[in-house]
Amino acid sequence: MALVLFDRVKESSNTSGTGTIVLAGAQSGYQSFAVVGNTNTTFYCITSGTAWEVGIGTYSTTGPTLARTTVLSNSAGNTSPITLSGTS
Repeated sequence: MALVLFDRVKESSNTSGTGTIVLAGAQSGYQSFAVVGNTNTTFYCITSGTAWEVGIGTYSTTGPTLARTTVLSNSAGNTSPITLSGTS
């Protein structure tokens, strides 16, 4: 498992809750997290409404998903995963 960085990666998700993010495909003009490679880690930022979270995630081709491996910070001022709802 390697830390991998790429530019212009952006996907949406309809995941609810605080667990692993099920990815729903790249946004127009961007590439998907698939460029990261199965089991590799990368930095991520996710927003849900006005809440946000920044962390290190582990990509999996199964799903595909992005596990929230390490939350570095969030809009609540702590390192807990934010609760996702609707489109993120």
